[in-house]
Amino acid sequence: MNRRTVLGALAGVGGAAVAGCSAFERESDGQTNQVDDDRARALATRFAPTLYFDAREPWFPTDPQSYTSERDGETIVTGFDALDGYHERYREGSPPEPTVFYRAVEYEESPLAVVQFWFYSVFDQFTTNFHWHDWEVMHVFVDTETDEPQLYVASSHSRNVPNNEFLDPDSETVPRILSELGSHSSTLSVNDVPDRFQRVAVENLLADITNTAIEGVEDLADIPLAYGLPRDEGSTLPYVVPEYEGEPLYDHERLPSVSRESLIPNELTVRSFDALTAPPSELPTRETGLVFRHRKRAADADVEYDLVPSGELEHITAFTGPQLSFEFSVPDFLEDAVAGHITTTGTPWDQSRYENPAADISVPNHRTTLADRYDAIGDAAPINTVISRVTEAVTADDAPDDEGLTTIESDLESVVLLESDPEAVPTFGGVAVAQDVPAGDHRLTVNSAGRAPHSERVTVSDDGAATAAGVDGEIPLVARDRATKLELGDETGETDLASVAVEDDFAGRLYESAVDGSDVVYVHGGGAYTTEVRDGDDAVGAYRVNPDPAAESPVRIERPETGKESLAEFVAAVAEETRAAVAAVGDSETDGDGDDAENGSSNAVTGLEQSLAAVVESARRAAERARSSERGNADTQLEVVRERLERAENRLAEAEGDVPPSLSNATEKRLEQADRRSEQARDAEKL
Repeated sequence: MNRRTVLGALAGVGGAAVAGCSAFERESDGQTNQVDDDRARALATRFAPTLYFDAREPWFPTDPQSYTSERDGETIVTGFDALDGYHERYREGSPPEPTVFYRAVEYEESPLAVVQFWFYSVFDQFTTNFHWHDWEVMHVFVDTETDEPQLYVASSHSRNVPNNEFLDPDSETVPRILSELGSHSSTLSVNDVPDRFQRVAVENLLADITNTAIEGVEDLADIPLAYGLPRDEGSTLPYVVPEYEGEPLYDHERLPSVSRESLIPNELTVRSFDALTAPPSELPTRETGLVFRHRKRAADADVEYDLVPSGELEHITAFTGPQLSFEFSVPDFLEDAVAGHITTTGTPWDQSRYENPAADISVPNHRTTLADRYDAIGDAAPINTVISRVTEAVTADDAPDDEGLTTIESDLESVVLLESDPEAVPTFGGVAVAQDVPAGDHRLTVNSAGRAPHSERVTVSDDGAATAAGVDGEIPLVARDRATKLELGDETGETDLASVAVEDDFAGRLYESAVDGSDVVYVHGGGAYTTEVRDGDDAVGAYRVNPDPAAESPVRIERPETGKESLAEFVAAVAEETRAAVAAVGDSETDGDGDDAENGSSNAVTGLEQSLAAVVESARRAAERARSSERGNADTQLEVVRERLERAENRLAEAEGDVPPSLSNATEKRLEQADRRSEQARDAEKL
């Protein structure tokens, strides 16, 4: 289902939009005690989940004890030993030692118990990161008095991305987990289609999560806030190849059993987001591969796994491995690349959620519900969330060639990085979410394979409300082969820039960010732009930008200024640009002898051109007067500009039908822009 279908399905669903809340800042939970062995085993056997893996998955749950070694008297698992040892043992369709680890705890003086299922994989390869070793977990909260399950929590990528959770599941249904390819992020399956993820209820099909809705972006207001399983929802996701010391990991001498074929297949991977000139196409979506079930399940399975108490692993003190690298573009004034590094996972028994599973509840209404039922669970508290939807900028059909854009939904997922958090997070269905963000100013960067990166400053308040990044919660990206770099400001400029915005004639405002004296924006070469700048006193300036799609050099506004002169010059520029286009239409309507082909048509077009020329003349005079510090004369000329813009609008109406529709549309939009900027010029205190 695409996003608009989802929105249609959700129109009558509603739900509380409390994305600004989280369990990460909460009241204290009660203490837990470990459940005795027999009861723990019974709980684990009852709720042992069925696991569905992608057909291209290379790393399945296994037992790390086969790869332990001793170091300084401690038992460890090194990344090299685990990865190479696993592939040495691996046979197609028969992964080595399929194992799920379990642990059960109960809250003191409470009927609430939790059985945890821990899944260990030897490696994690994804689009935002990769690392040696991977631990994922599913928590099943159970009321021991009623014997009813209360909540499923399946771990997602990180605490910045909400987990996939389901409140009050059917006690007769065996839990199912859909594991994301390579990353092993876990979502839930509770409905009648066991191997497919359903984000929202449709007809008689249950949703697989009960996460609450997104808050802060209007047209996402009914979509549940959860990572889900993007490749199962029609989105495409390019993976990246892990490198160590500048070489692909599979070439390392300590990994003789690991080849290129051991990793995520070629058809899903790219060597670098920056290496592509256009977004990759035809990336395969998810297909179900091996199905794992506990050995005591009656149903058939491709693989039967063992249930082993996690306590048998607690003698392992560390899962180790050297840093691996991947490329993630972060544009700044000089260039666009920084290196990101991910090392390894920690041990589950050193994590707070091992003793207190409620620490992993990421959906506030779920925590609140459990807190109402059980004194052992503390209430949620508000935290800060940054949210946006990532779209794609493309040329508009109703605009002149290479002079107007629109934005469309993107089926290619992106990655998002906040400078305050070194961990990049993936989008889901084009939605970018970062939770638990400290209040203050941040730089947010969005990167996508084959697209130019986007970077902006985001100010996050400390009130727990969601902060919408981009413009009205939308961040449009541009394919690299259509992108032009727009550079603004340098150290020689007299105006200290405080913010920059970029508007396309047809798509409207596409970019807006606070800046510190200079900025870099990637724009689509097929657009026609108004670049708005503001200084520290909130004075406005504007510049016309028409990038040449064939040009390789960036567009540069070296010393942007604000005030009446800048705004008047802009009005003159956009009016002259439009006059020239209208004049070209007039020229095409005369025959070879210079006689009018259709006198009435030619007169209407000529009248429009002349009225635009009058706007150009009066706007230039206003700019000259402002430059000469003649405030009164500048304002007088700006009044003339206003009158002549009104006349041009009337002439455009008279020429309707005689000017190509695309140019008529463009002229209307440019006149609206010119009128707005001339009004700003009249109101400006700064000359």
